[in-house]
Amino acid sequence: MAKRARVRAPEPVGRGGWLNTGGVELSLAALRGRIVILDFWTFCCINCLHVLDELRELEEKHRDTVVVVGVHSPKFVHEAEHAAVVDAVERYGVHHPVLDDPELATWKQYAVRAWPTLVVIDPEGYVVAQHAGEGHVHAIGRLVAELEDEHAAKGTLRRGDGPYIAPEPVATHLRFPGKALRLPSGNLLVSDTTRHRLVELEPDGETVVRAIGSGERGFADGAAPRFNEPQGLALLPSGAVAVADTVNHAVRAVDLGGGSVTTLAGTGRQWWQGTPTSGRGREVDLSSPWDVAWFEGRLWIAMAGVHQLWTYDPETDTVRAAAGTTNEGLLDGPADEAWFAQPSGLAATDGRLWIADSETSALRWLESGGGPGRPSRVHTAVGTGLFDFGHRDGPGDGALLQHPLGVTALPDGSVAVSDTYNHALRRYDPATGTVTTLATDLREPSDAVVDGDEIVVVESARHRLTRLRLPEAAVSVPPVAHRTQRAATDVAPGTLSLDIVFRPPPGQKLDTRYGPATRLLVSATPPSLLTTGEGAGTDLTREVSLSPDGPTEGVLHVSAVAASCDDDPSVEYPACHVHQQDWGVPIRITQSGARRLPLILAGLDEEPAS
Repeated sequence: MAKRARVRAPEPVGRGGWLNTGGVELSLAALRGRIVILDFWTFCCINCLHVLDELRELEEKHRDTVVVVGVHSPKFVHEAEHAAVVDAVERYGVHHPVLDDPELATWKQYAVRAWPTLVVIDPEGYVVAQHAGEGHVHAIGRLVAELEDEHAAKGTLRRGDGPYIAPEPVATHLRFPGKALRLPSGNLLVSDTTRHRLVELEPDGETVVRAIGSGERGFADGAAPRFNEPQGLALLPSGAVAVADTVNHAVRAVDLGGGSVTTLAGTGRQWWQGTPTSGRGREVDLSSPWDVAWFEGRLWIAMAGVHQLWTYDPETDTVRAAAGTTNEGLLDGPADEAWFAQPSGLAATDGRLWIADSETSALRWLESGGGPGRPSRVHTAVGTGLFDFGHRDGPGDGALLQHPLGVTALPDGSVAVSDTYNHALRRYDPATGTVTTLATDLREPSDAVVDGDEIVVVESARHRLTRLRLPEAAVSVPPVAHRTQRAATDVAPGTLSLDIVFRPPPGQKLDTRYGPATRLLVSATPPSLLTTGEGAGTDLTREVSLSPDGPTEGVLHVSAVAASCDDDPSVEYPACHVHQQDWGVPIRITQSGARRLPLILAGLDEEPAS
């Protein structure tokens, strides 16, 4: 067995304390003898939610040797609230201990730079691997098997039950509902997300008519359907309801008459770079569809998992990517060149598709192209980028939101924004370009539907629908502005060596038989931070030049992809896996700063600091 680099693991600490342990404080000393996987996550992050799903099978397979410990490391101000972390742990079915670290203390100790990051600690308390982004669980599974054998032989492996203790279940009609739809009957259909079903309610929003779905996580069509954390709902011209079945990576259709379900699009597998972006609906992979809306003859899909908008055409039974490049950020322009960041809410009006772009805390809209030669274009009404957010009304170019998940067309031509992490309902008027606040003291509103002169708000974290009169006057709210707080990395002026650290998993190699196996994309905010080095390439090392006369602070945006395949020459078609991650690295230019910036995609950085 190859000698493995080992670094003593720092003790996880966090002011918020421990969840899912029955009140017991955990320590690495108490976990000695077990293989520990630290999962640095934050509940706004779709990639983090993907990793939670990836880890489930690993946790079950190695439950007597492996302990997964979530380290919740917030991006948004709301995510630093302990009650919100408690909600998120239940909402996303996290069945392992979680450390609430609102001040990023453990994040800093482990020099983490990105959500999500996985750190593997061996039974003797040493860090043996670090992985950023998605797609690494197969590699970690191989490493775990090696560690089990190695430490069983040494006598340092301890088997047994883990420290996870499930919280007491709570009885409510709904549990973290996601989206709602007013049906032609006047009833309300709600995605009861955490219970993996849809619930039809009478117009009072409380009386249950029926549930559609077994309530168990799964993927099954027919009269006994199963969903997996469903979200968005849209009425189709056929009278059926389209459902964004988020964790199943699928779009489903519900026959309201009998309640039977069919699959319109998606295979149940998550889309990865290099797989098709168009084709027959049930033959193309999707990635965490979060909302759906009928717009100009097609069903539009907010594909949160890859930062794009896709469409489904029922006439041809086909899907295709329609807007966005998969790069995460805020960039307007032609639809196929625009950047989004977890689009999570859609609403259609005449000629415009409104988009709640959650990770940029933005309200965007897609303008219909109007025919051949006139492509659709993407515009931003509110929002400036990935790191600025808050609660501020006024002109759209200065207004602030905080991770909105829903947008609703209002009768007067304006739109209501479910401003989720501000616990507010906001309004944007395109005629005046201004933002106002309609209501506050909501709890994580994730959607709203108009019903006459009232609006029904999905209060996700209060597990209910709340009916409000559409107010004639705005609520006055003191302006608050925030910026994601992460320590800047000091770098020297001039040339900076950007190094993506990637070590293929045991038994695998980079396979270049059909072209480059890696991809690197670099940009900066502000763009004037760099004089050279931006753009796409295939090497995982890049020399970038920092502008000598430009800004002294900014953010480097780095996106890396690496594909590794089984290294067995006797196998004609080896199994391959894609590893990918996006980083936003705050930097500060100082004379004493580093000339090399390592970003770990997989493995450990074994080069000395420069």
